[in-house]
Amino acid sequence: MKKNTMLWIVQGLLAAMFLLAGGSKVVMSAEQLTAPGPVQLPVPFIRFIGVCEVLGAIGMILPGLTGIRPGLTPLGAAGLVIIMIGATVINIINGMAAFAILTIVLGLMAAYVAYGRSAMVRAGQAQTPTAPSMPADASNRRN
Repeated sequence: MKKNTMLWIVQGLLAAMFLLAGGSKVVMSAEQLTAPGPVQLPVPFIRFIGVCEVLGAIGMILPGLTGIRPGLTPLGAAGLVIIMIGATVINIINGMAAFAILTIVLGLMAAYVAYGRSAMVRAGQAQTPTAPSMPADASNRRN
């Protein structure tokens, strides 16, 4: 499987996950956002993290599909890595090991996208999904 295809698959999975997680943080009530455990984060901060996750999900897909500012994808992925580091620490402190494992995996996936896309941007390679190309002489033919 080509690297571009693999990156698109990971980006799609991350976008879906962060859109769901971030969107729920934005729309849930304050009572639903309070987590059990010793670390209680303020509700406005949790909503801010939710907005950042939604924007990160959009940043995983939109720049590559439109071809506008493809350098934003690795930046968005790096931002999601930072969020997942914080989430992992909070989950470990709160004693939720299963969630900590999930946030580590999501962070590693985001790091893969950040590294892979930044290398492609530096190399000047397009990140748009590739479509089958026409032979050069076929574009000049008239029916």
